[in-house]
Amino acid sequence: MPPPDAAPSLSEAPLLKVEGVGKSYGLRAVLAEVCLTVGAGERLALTGPSGSGKTTLLNCIGGVDRPDTGAIFLEDSRIDRLDNAALARVRRERIGTIFQFFHLLPTLTVAENVELPLQLLRVPLAARTERVRALLERVGLTARSAALPSQLSGGEQQRVAIARALVHRPTLLLADEPTGNLDSANGGKILALLREMTDEARPALVLVTHSEAAAAICHRRLHLRDGRIVAET
Repeated sequence: MPPPDAAPSLSEAPLLKVEGVGKSYGLRAVLAEVCLTVGAGERLALTGPSGSGKTTLLNCIGGVDRPDTGAIFLEDSRIDRLDNAALARVRRERIGTIFQFFHLLPTLTVAENVELPLQLLRVPLAARTERVRALLERVGLTARSAALPSQLSGGEQQRVAIARALVHRPTLLLADEPTGNLDSANGGKILALLREMTDEARPALVLVTHSEAAAAICHRRLHLRDGRIVAET
């Protein structure tokens, strides 16, 4: 897979800004003074050994956890200070997430899983139907739209998850080891698709990974160790 084009210009205000974020669980410090920015259309990889704080940082950025110190800005919102209702609204409207283990709802079809974020946003039926149709065509799953997740391969399930994460047109896309549960062949296909679709839709992407192949689709990498950023490439 060829290296990504140069990172988009950050001459404008970054879409995501993390300032001095710290997080502890009891007496154990997990993050300390983490700072980063990501621009629209930029892909950023978070790398580092297990226990370095990558997933905790991703959870703080996505509003799943709240940092103890510092600030997180998504566009014009300081999301770490929002109340629960406002934070839930930001997550529904502006953030998409892709997980290692897919997290598809087992009783919903492929099309219904992809449509769910639009239902939560009360998008009209006709618009929902068209967006789901277009995305399933884009990820090559039109013929599987009525299948249940249990009837899909791992690679197919992750393609559904990517479509679901992008269907509401988020400005920020978070991915936690998106190829960690796939073999190398399917992992490569997923990475190619993720790269193509983020080039097209231009969300900021923050990707947690141990995979060199996954990090290679990103414009920049931040390496964490013991809760701190120790290198950038």
